[in-house]
Amino acid sequence: MKMNKVADVDEYIQSFPVEIQAILKKLRVVIQKAAPKSEEVISYNMPAYKQNGALVYFAAYKNHIGFYPTASPIKVFNDQLENYKTSKGAIQFPLDKPLPIKLITNIVKYKLQENILNQKLKIK
Repeated sequence: MKMNKVADVDEYIQSFPVEIQAILKKLRVVIQKAAPKSEEVISYNMPAYKQNGALVYFAAYKNHIGFYPTASPIKVFNDQLENYKTSKGAIQFPLDKPLPIKLITNIVKYKLQENILNQKLKIK
């Protein structure tokens, strides 16, 4: 699905059909609750969250939501991701199944802690 450049996350979400908007809004809330101080931006023309570096990105596709927490959380949560299609830095959540809220929350919190730790290591 080729998209025009979007100005912000609201515009991104509104560019999809209503039933997909509902899923994207829910995902957005889950991410914001898990990382309340994160900055919401558009990066690579998709919603992204940053705090001490990139946290996660997401995008809607024809049959799934792409969730991009980078590579390390996918390794750490591998046993909980066996029901999802994954690649090095991406997880696919099918549109016809409920979002795994607890798993997404845990991934975002893990990534946040990893970013904070990496930031501290860089400072020393």
